[in-house]
Amino acid sequence: MILSVTMPLLTESQGNNEQYVLVACLDNAHNLSNILKAIAFKDHALVTATPNGLKVTVENSKCLQANAFIQAEIFQEFTIKEDMVGLKINLTVLLDCLSIFGGSTVPGVSPALRLCYRGYGYPLTLFLEEGGVVTICKINTQEPEEPIDFEFCSSNVTNKVEVKARDASRTPDSNAERLSTFGNAGSAHYDYSKDSDMMELFHCTTTQNNRYKMALLKPSTKALALSCKVSVRTDSRGVLSLQYLVRNDDGQICFVEYYCCPDEEVDDD
Repeated sequence: MILSVTMPLLTESQGNNEQYVLVACLDNAHNLSNILKAIAFKDHALVTATPNGLKVTVENSKCLQANAFIQAEIFQEFTIKEDMVGLKINLTVLLDCLSIFGGSTVPGVSPALRLCYRGYGYPLTLFLEEGGVVTICKINTQEPEEPIDFEFCSSNVTNKVEVKARDASRTPDSNAERLSTFGNAGSAHYDYSKDSDMMELFHCTTTQNNRYKMALLKPSTKALALSCKVSVRTDSRGVLSLQYLVRNDDGQICFVEYYCCPDEEVDDD
């Protein structure tokens, strides 16, 4: 449900915090919208709120998981009355609501957001204000499911590299890490030297060959386009972790992480 009203209703809503278990406010709603677009490859998402902030999770076929982390410090106000609040929501609808005023052509101008949740069974309520007009969006919530635990831990990481995202398309001369794509149309190889300017960290404990379905990894390019640094890790099972450091319009840091299971092993041609 969407309703447009005058400014006093937003002021009134700010005085009713006691009825909500979660209240989060942003001066710039585009910051939240941009980070959520980086994981929006499925309609529904799991939202987990703790005193540390929000974690939004999207999964595909138990082989791929994407998480967006928005720390509490990013919000101008972040109030939670429980140790953890969980809900399932239609991510597509949420993004539509966040962009309801459209893209502003004026730099630094964005609708303000007040996100409120009363608890289990209640909708997620968004108050969006721009130019004195407040739009209220109420989005139905569902029972949250338990997200997949990929059991990815630092102690089991075998290889890790950190690169500058803006240099990800460069191809150095010597080999340290190789990314390859192949299919009916042919193959391509990209080699990255551990001594190149783009490489900020290179830690390799063993030679490892893993294959991943391009269809699963393709959504992660949305996060790559926003990021300023990327961390690529694999564990002994071949599970891939892609961590993206994203700087928003206000210079604050958020994180996006993708987990991807390796494809079944096949003989090389």
